[in-house]
Amino acid sequence: MIQPKEELTHFLFAIMIMILSILVQLAEATTMNFTVPKGEEVSKSIRLAVEDRVLIEFTVVGQTGSKLDFYITDHHGNVKVEYRKTSNVNYCFVCDEAGEYVLHFSNTDTSEDKLVTLNYEVQHYIFGIPQMLFLTIIIVLVCMGTVATFILMGKTR
Repeated sequence: MIQPKEELTHFLFAIMIMILSILVQLAEATTMNFTVPKGEEVSKSIRLAVEDRVLIEFTVVGQTGSKLDFYITDHHGNVKVEYRKTSNVNYCFVCDEAGEYVLHFSNTDTSEDKLVTLNYEVQHYIFGIPQMLFLTIIIVLVCMGTVATFILMGKTR
């Protein structure tokens, strides 16, 4: 027969494992290299929530020229930002409406393929606090509660 202390231990351990698995899934930073063929456009999509902080950086490399057009559209198809004939972009924004945002890399005006190195990071916020910090605080509180529970259960009255 399982004793109440063991059941509580298993329950608290399961909760801590769930919280840690959530933390692992929330890391949203991506680095990728891809080629934008001549005369074509390549799109990459990002799903965002309200108040997400987004940092987008990319560099373009070509044999004779290193420029292409870049723009971001929201889920309604509205253009949020646009860069013409650029080779380096470092752009930050705060998402004001949840949905799928699409990064468009257009190489329609040139006669050679372009290599793009893209880095982007999405920071989620909960109650105005970065999500990682918020979840860290929750983990600390759960651990403190666990220690307090074991101390109180261990005392004989």
